[in-house]
Amino acid sequence: QVQLVESGGGLVQPGGSLRLSCATSGSISSIYVWAWYRQAPGKQREMVARVTSGGNTNYADSVKGRFTISRDNAKNTSYLQMSSLKPEDTAVYYCYSELTTRQGLRLLRGDYWGQGTQVTVSS
Repeated sequence: QVQLVESGGGLVQPGGSLRLSCATSGSISSIYVWAWYRQAPGKQREMVARVTSGGNTNYADSVKGRFTISRDNAKNTSYLQMSSLKPEDTAVYYCYSELTTRQGLRLLRGDYWGQGTQVTVSS
């Protein structure tokens, strides 16, 4: 059973920085996509940043130039470096991955989500 576990959230002052991590466990064969989403109270979940296995990245306009997504293929881990944080960045941040797992002799492709980590930007 594959699990994604986020860490690194917390309380930070406006203008500060945080680094989120998303670690995996389980029998993973390949990871195609890593992404970070967030959901603020009363709002829909939105994509923040995305990186493919080929290294292509996409960012929400609201975080361009402030957030950077990266991946460590050796560790099957993704990171979201967040800088110049604003109060409107306050949300629960979720890690997402599209990957294949080994099930005996089979490879199964699926979508996986972490449990979320709270990021609060406030003075």
